Amino acid sequence: MELSASYDPKIAESKWYAIWEKEKLFHGDENDPRDAYSIVIPPPNVTGNLHMGHALNNTLQDILIRWQRMNGKATCWMPGMDHAGIATQNVVERLLLKEGKTKYDLGRDEFVKRVWDWKEHSGGQIKEQLKRLGCSLDWVRERFTLDEGLSHAVRTVFVTLYKEGLIYQGYRIINWCPRCETALSDIETEYKDLAGKLYYIHYPYEEGDGHITVATTRPETMLGDTAVAVNPNDSRYAHLIGKNVILPLMNRPIPIIADEFVDPAFGTGLVKVTPAHDPNDFEMGKRHNLEEVNILDKNAIVNENGGVYKGLDRYQAREKVCEDLKTAGLLEKIEDHNHAVGHCYRCHTVIEPYLSKQWFVKIEPLAKEAIKVVEEGKIRFIPSNWAKIYFEWMYNIKDWCISRQLWWGHRIPAFYCKDCGYIMVELEDPTKCSVCNSKNLEQDADVLDTWFSSALWPFSTFGWPQKTKSLEKFYPTSVLVTGFDIIFFWVARMIMMGCKFMNDVPFYDVYIHALVRDEHGQKMSKSRGNVIDPLIMMDKYGTDAFRFTLAIFAAQGRDIILSEKRIEGYSAFCNKIWNSTRFILMNLGNDFKPEAIDVNSLELFDKWILHAFNQTVKKTTQALVEYRFNDAAQTLYDFWWHEFCDWYIELSKPRIYAGDSLSGTIAKQVLYVVLHEYLKLLHPFMPFITEEIWSNITTNEGRIVVAPWPQYDERFNFENEFNYAELFKEIVYKIRNIRGEMNVPPDKKAHVVIKAGKKIEQFVRQQENNLKILAKLEAVEYNAAYTPQKTDASAVLPECEIYVPLKDLIDLEKEKARLDKEIARIQVELDKVLKKLNDSTFMAKAPQNIIEKEQNKKAELEEVHAKLTTSREKLG
Repeated sequence: MELSASYDPKIAESKWYAIWEKEKLFHGDENDPRDAYSIVIPPPNVTGNLHMGHALNNTLQDILIRWQRMNGKATCWMPGMDHAGIATQNVVERLLLKEGKTKYDLGRDEFVKRVWDWKEHSGGQIKEQLKRLGCSLDWVRERFTLDEGLSHAVRTVFVTLYKEGLIYQGYRIINWCPRCETALSDIETEYKDLAGKLYYIHYPYEEGDGHITVATTRPETMLGDTAVAVNPNDSRYAHLIGKNVILPLMNRPIPIIADEFVDPAFGTGLVKVTPAHDPNDFEMGKRHNLEEVNILDKNAIVNENGGVYKGLDRYQAREKVCEDLKTAGLLEKIEDHNHAVGHCYRCHTVIEPYLSKQWFVKIEPLAKEAIKVVEEGKIRFIPSNWAKIYFEWMYNIKDWCISRQLWWGHRIPAFYCKDCGYIMVELEDPTKCSVCNSKNLEQDADVLDTWFSSALWPFSTFGWPQKTKSLEKFYPTSVLVTGFDIIFFWVARMIMMGCKFMNDVPFYDVYIHALVRDEHGQKMSKSRGNVIDPLIMMDKYGTDAFRFTLAIFAAQGRDIILSEKRIEGYSAFCNKIWNSTRFILMNLGNDFKPEAIDVNSLELFDKWILHAFNQTVKKTTQALVEYRFNDAAQTLYDFWWHEFCDWYIELSKPRIYAGDSLSGTIAKQVLYVVLHEYLKLLHPFMPFITEEIWSNITTNEGRIVVAPWPQYDERFNFENEFNYAELFKEIVYKIRNIRGEMNVPPDKKAHVVIKAGKKIEQFVRQQENNLKILAKLEAVEYNAAYTPQKTDASAVLPECEIYVPLKDLIDLEKEKARLDKEIARIQVELDKVLKKLNDSTFMAKAPQNIIEKEQNKKAELEEVHAKLTTSREKLG
């Protein structure tokens, strides 16, 4: 058994992933009699590349699936990609533009064919990138939201909901993107606070002199006004209700109406009502039977209803309208006004509230059951606070606009008879009208919202609507791991659709992970230039180091603060694992054979490390059960570095080097057992290095991917011995601290006096050789009546007192001078920081992160100053 001098991640990663795939170790067998554990991947867009959000999300899923695979479950992690309607169509349209063409030059069928070609040749790069990340997905089952099976599921759901009256067509104000030329749902619209204007416009009375003043943020839409509204409780305008005013520029009379929606405090308390261009005005218009005048086309260009402004885009129209109002003396004033403006979530164009005929899902009947299953605990959110956010949205849910004016996607299976107007929605395309028998049929041109097919993902991917063995075995899935930003886009809709079509929840747990931010806590973005590329990090430091970094900082409810330095730091952990394993294997010898541990032959520190490992098994497992990925990773890190390497390996060296002693043989067996079992605990976090080492230390045990997860072993519960060993460690720590604080040269061996009761003295005497080695001691004196000297450094434990005479160990005068100089230097630094923090101007104007940085610096300097002062006082 021997490892190469250094670990090469690139070689191990490419080698082992290929082997795992070839041996089908990731495949979930629906005939497996064991309990199922399944996850469906949040399908990345076919246009996507692996970004930090993907990396975190899929690392956490892979940790869970690898852990449960080792835990003896029949596991299935369903892979797949989303067709990503708007995003994919935009990509191909941009490619066409480079050829000097548009989609209209190709026509619908040819354009869709071009998108499929792009998907086959250029799309799906993320699949290989997920493999690079080590994701143990069941690739045999890979699905695509536009594949034949999922398309059949989508059509089945649409037809079923339509026939039950839960899908309908209607005219509504929808969010319209003039750039993408498609409708957007409310949650596909991102609101940004913008600095805008509030325009005060005079509307003259129809009869007599005078006018009212109306305030608006969008003067161009006044061309479509069909009323002015006041609050019925606003006494200022009660006398005007029922009268008419003349719509400026358009010169048509419109009524003044009363509606409780109007906020008397906004502007003048009089608001223009434009039912075709504002969702609230649309509802007001319905209540008052107002005409709906649409003044814009699908590109946000003024149409024929805009009179002389026809042909202007919405912003040009705004300028021209204001100019004409000013000329006519009807623009009273313009004020600055900040307000939230909706933007397309894909292209970031300002959306247009637009009156349009669209397809909708009547969502409230579906939402009731989706609310109930979370209230009853059939689905739980982790962290639990996300359930409150879920409920807030679900209780106020609006009908879902599901039609999109795109060519790429699931085409709506509605067929119109062009002769009698009848609409047919069936599982198969109709050949003639079922009312008048006409063959003059036309299919609806729109496609479904991408999230419609994604909502079916947990059951459609396993074969629904057929009752497949896979569906029976792996649905409901065990957990969904996702970001908070798609709770409404995706999570809620999957719950609704799962409850409706499977009569069961789609998953039992929803783990919501946080954002990955840069080292300053800023959100990563190309514009800021602070994006950390996962692929570059994996190339530089290896996938295992990258994955482990994400896991160890993935605390529930807390964003991950990531830097390249942190990833580099955990690559050092990989090296530590490799080098310490190499040391173990080199010292086991070629004739070493693993044997069962004989607990009766174990020495103190054998029992200590086995007890510590037992606790590590328990803590790691419980942390994973509770989705505390950071705690699990930290437990593994601390055990290997700070317990196993820092202490047990060092303490085992004299025993191993002593030759063929029984003590050395036992130490070797313990080293091997801990290494063997620890690799299994670490594997879900660091799959590649663990498999590489595993293959070098085992024979006939198969791959670590399917090795049994370590279990807590009652035989290794050595509480008493563990406590004694911890006391020994504390004594060593105290002596090392004294050496460090008093600047004792590393090569100088100290004399130590132990002042303790008989029981502790006896224990220390037994461990004296280990104490001398680890604390660099020349002699240990035991004296229960010792009177310390003025120049002794000391440390006190509950069980004993430790004294280190410094007189002959260091040059006292020289050390006093050094400490005086260092205390003075630290005081200067501390004074500078205190001056800043006591400066009211600095505290008022400095960014919060800078203030916190100075406060942390103050605390650190004060701590160092206190330690140096204590050390100086010891020297008199």
